[in-house]
Amino acid sequence: MSGMIPEDLRYNKEHEWVRLNGQKVTLGISDFAQDALGDVVFVDLPKVDTEMTANQEIGEVESTKATSSLYSPVSGKIVEVNAELQDHPEYLNQDPYGKGWIAVIKLANPADVEALMTASQYAEFLSSQN
Repeated sequence: MSGMIPEDLRYNKEHEWVRLNGQKVTLGISDFAQDALGDVVFVDLPKVDTEMTANQEIGEVESTKATSSLYSPVSGKIVEVNAELQDHPEYLNQDPYGKGWIAVIKLANPADVEALMTASQYAEFLSSQN
């Protein structure tokens, strides 16, 4: 399953993804990121109503290998977080594009999404890193 890059998402160089839904995006980490992290044991979620700019750190993911910062690829405000990750951090490993979503962000600037990489651009970025 490693190397899965859904076409309907946008990606950043820190391996976060967003799924656009009107004026909101759902945020998560990519399959590449969860694979590199190894077994996720804790997720420090952002707080609802937190406002941030694009590329701002909003939380952390801890695994058996490392602690990695979470960055928001877009500017906006956190309107929902996936509280299930507190009891089930393994969802990030098992289903990074589904049950492993991290937060929903109300966009301050929809153009932020357009600035992110498409699936094919992200695949090229990954292959250039190896």
